Amino acid sequence: MEQKVVGSSPISHPMLLDKIDVTFKAGDGGNGKVSFKKIGRGPDGGNGGKGGDLYIKASSDLTILYQFSRQDYLTAENGIPGWNNIKSGRKGKDLEIVLPVGTSLINRDTDKEILELTEVGQKIKLLKGGDGGKGNYEFRSSRNTTPMKAQKGFPGESLNLTLNLKLIADYGLIGLPNTGKSSLLNELTNSNAKIGNYAFTTLSPNLGVVNGQVIADIPGLIEGASIGKGLGINFLKHIEKVKVLLHCIDATSSDFGKNYKVVRNELGKYNKELLKKKEIILLCKSDLVRRKIKFKNAISVSIHDIDSIEKVKKLLN
Repeated sequence: MEQKVVGSSPISHPMLLDKIDVTFKAGDGGNGKVSFKKIGRGPDGGNGGKGGDLYIKASSDLTILYQFSRQDYLTAENGIPGWNNIKSGRKGKDLEIVLPVGTSLINRDTDKEILELTEVGQKIKLLKGGDGGKGNYEFRSSRNTTPMKAQKGFPGESLNLTLNLKLIADYGLIGLPNTGKSSLLNELTNSNAKIGNYAFTTLSPNLGVVNGQVIADIPGLIEGASIGKGLGINFLKHIEKVKVLLHCIDATSSDFGKNYKVVRNELGKYNKELLKKKEIILLCKSDLVRRKIKFKNAISVSIHDIDSIEKVKKLLN
């Protein structure tokens, strides 16, 4: 099966694109041929080839939605028109589009989800190529020995889609802005997430791997995030697929309880199921606090304290 693959090569980009509108189309069928033999004038026009099908395949590369930021319309190859001597045209090449695992395909015309990619390597035929048209040889009869018509190829299926990525990670770092999530991710996983001493340094989820486990640094949540304030619900959705929450609280805060409740309230308002996920509470930046701090079953951690980092790593397996 001849096919073209789109999105199979890794794309290097500092931020994660997690939602984009695209149009996918299978190939149109090739037109039938009107042709006649030189001797006897008999029809010999061949049929058009079938249009290529369009397949979707899931990849572990979560950055490849960026391929559509420059090209948002992709189509499989059209079938080749028929030839003389009753030769059919070649079938159009299939198109395989590689998407990140965790991507939902939403039909923009109906606003309904039609597919979710849940496993790496998952492959699905999404759109069927159009059938080729018949050549005039197919229209010959005793009453019409010289048919002058051929059939046009049929259009391939198409869809206007929204591709919506929800991260499938083992652990999700959550918390208010500027609680040290990105710094902790960098220390745990040798990632290179942007850090800074101001809110919303992280503008898209960052990923890292430790002990074979994927950790996602979710941009900081604020009060009202569930109704779109701050970075809003665009990033709350990523927490839905996370198995365990690493809830980061700034150890220098004057009110641990209030900060904890703000984030938990926003999770519950967005989706009550999020409150049922296993949670590990981390008091970050503990090196900046001289007094002994206690909060529920929280673990004090500092990127400058290797023992505390190792303690957290042991929990992530």
